[in-house]
Formats: sequence, C-alpha cells, structure tokens
Amino acid sequence: MGPVNWLAVVLATIVAMVIGILWNGMPMGDRRFQPRPVQRVGAFLGVTLACFLAAAMFGHAFARIGAETMAVKPWLYFMQTGGIALAFVIPAVWITSMRNRTPVPQMIADCLFWPVIYLAMAVVFWLLG
Repeated sequence: MGPVNWLAVVLATIVAMVIGILWNGMPMGDRRFQPRPVQRVGAFLGVTLACFLAAAMFGHAFARIGAETMAVKPWLYFMQTGGIALAFVIPAVWITSMRNRTPVPQMIADCLFWPVIYLAMAVVFWLLG
C-alpha cells in the first residue's frame, strides 16, 4: 500500500464543494428547496464533511490498490467512485427522500449530485495520480 495522496483528498473536496455551490447555489442564497438560511449553512457544512470523508476514503482505496496499478488501469478511479455512488449513495438518498416526502425534482437532483461529484473527485485523483 502506498501513501494516501492528501493533496488530492483536499483538492477533491474543494472541487466537490465548488460543484455543490454551482449545483445548489450559495449556502445563504435563495433556493426553492431550502427555505431557511440556517438549515442551508448546516447542510453545507454537513456536505463538506461528507465530501471530505468520501475523498479520504477514495484516497485510501486508491493507495491500497497502488499507484502502479492505477497508472496502468486509470478507469479504476471512475469505477471505484461511480460504483460507490450507484450502489450505496443514490439508494440511501432516494430512500431518505421518499421517507421525507421530498418533491421528485429535488429528489432526482439530490441523487444525481453525488455521482457527479464522486466522478469529479475521480478526475482529481487521476490527474494528481
């Protein structure tokens, strides 16, 4: 196992949060799905933590696979991150949204957000290999 690329972890988190701001708007801005600014800031901080933990997990997984293998098989970056999003994150978000009676457009947007940022994280790890 090689060392975790912590620079890639931090940059992947930043890239994910920039996409999140573009996707959902600024934490204090107007958004039809989140009525209270305090809730939006809390959600922003929660998503930041979740993105950092995911990036750290991906960094650890890529270190376990090894830099040599990742260099020869770069598609593993996208298979690892996309697979986690498809197999675990989207179903969890979907089930939670169904229980909370979230409007369908928001539910779809919330579910699509995670594979988009996870694949963006994969790009960061791939580029910083």
